[in-house]
Amino acid sequence: MAHQPLTLNPDRLFPADPGVRAIARDLYQGVRALPIISPHGHTDPSWFSLNEPFSDPASLLLAPDHYLYRMLYSQGVPLDALGVSGRDGGTHTDPRQAWRTFAAHVHLFRGTPSAMWLNHVFVEVFGLDVRLSAQTADLYYDVIDAALKTAAFRPRALFDRFGIELLATTESPLDPLDHHHAIARSGWDGRVITTYRPDPVVDPEFDGFAGALEAFGDLTNEDVYCWRGYLDAHRVRRGEFQAAGATATDHGHPTAATADLSRADAEALFARIVRGGASAADAELFRAQMLTEMARMSLDDGLVMQIHPGSFRNHNRALHAAYGRDKGADIPTRTDYVRAMKPLLDRFGNESSLTIIVFTLDESAYARELAPLAGHYPALRLGPAWWFHDSPEGMRRFREQTTETAGFYNTVGFNDDTRAFLSIPARHDVSRRVDCSFLARLVAEHRLELDEAAGLAHDLAYGLVKTAYRLDEPAQGGAWNSLKSA
Repeated sequence: MAHQPLTLNPDRLFPADPGVRAIARDLYQGVRALPIISPHGHTDPSWFSLNEPFSDPASLLLAPDHYLYRMLYSQGVPLDALGVSGRDGGTHTDPRQAWRTFAAHVHLFRGTPSAMWLNHVFVEVFGLDVRLSAQTADLYYDVIDAALKTAAFRPRALFDRFGIELLATTESPLDPLDHHHAIARSGWDGRVITTYRPDPVVDPEFDGFAGALEAFGDLTNEDVYCWRGYLDAHRVRRGEFQAAGATATDHGHPTAATADLSRADAEALFARIVRGGASAADAELFRAQMLTEMARMSLDDGLVMQIHPGSFRNHNRALHAAYGRDKGADIPTRTDYVRAMKPLLDRFGNESSLTIIVFTLDESAYARELAPLAGHYPALRLGPAWWFHDSPEGMRRFREQTTETAGFYNTVGFNDDTRAFLSIPARHDVSRRVDCSFLARLVAEHRLELDEAAGLAHDLAYGLVKTAYRLDEPAQGGAWNSLKSA
């Protein structure tokens, strides 16, 4: 059987109407080569500190990408067969065999964002020109494996080749940040910064919360079993994260609930939490109070606050027991924002010096809640289509449902939110194409002038993200710059 060719159509994702497509094509040419800013993601900082070759195609392209193995698992492919490690940290699957298993099932991804991202990687990064299939699995593996053994495919070289201006990883408050310190002192010009994700010591229902809280105290030399000491420990770690370049925090709570308790009530709640055995209602109230406390701290230290609510984490109990967190079993839930965020917004929503970026997995909230909120409160910005919705259709729906109320400038551009390093350019390219197509329609309908659309295309691809995440503010980068020059 002859191999099927693999090509990337230069007009992919542009409108079908020839006139509108021509406008989109011109707008895209103005932003196509802009540097990539990835302000929130989950790539491994050790890749860039150690700069060692990636081990094999399966470990690089399959194992980190839960978009891929959630689909495969849904069709009966066990995670072991894909080389995904269990809780014991081991895997007994040969990488080449894992790749063959993936290739034999690649048809499952037809029409999905994963297929677009993968094909972009195969063509643009590795120069492949035939489609992946069971018949071409070994060809793919050999081409990719040989490339990964060369200096041009080491992490820092790819970072530079991809035109990445900045990449933010996400670390736990228990992370010593050694890899970020090593990057800063290495003399390499690539800017890889961290993000403060305090969930393990903020969520009483997080796996290992009690042990994490003890470690938190040991790391900060604060008494984390009293309310004041616990808050001081967060301030210590936030300062250390800023010294490693952080400009943002991130909060992945089950809901968007916030609270504004009195000091006495907060202390009493915290006492119940640290005793252990807190009720589900106490856990939710504590998470809610901590969002308000984190906003208060952001007013002091300038860190941008990201809230990523609305995921029922680890929905598959058996899979979680065998493999742990983040194995493709997280499911979106309905999420309230108007009532849930009111306590925080009553306290801090009118602070123009505070930036809170809110995301959603509940698209029904875009037009009804989030766009009106972000279109009113100075502290609020609306995060882009995220996770299950970072697809061409999801991005279009986002623009269609939010622009009329929040406009463009109460949004924050695009972030890829990925563990799959090689897919970063592909994801940003999709976003730029979709936004240019949306703007082209507005031009064709005489709702925007062409020069306005060109300016917006630039801002959506590059300018808004720098402003929202305060990436150009000297005060935010000062500690990181000092560390690099040490």
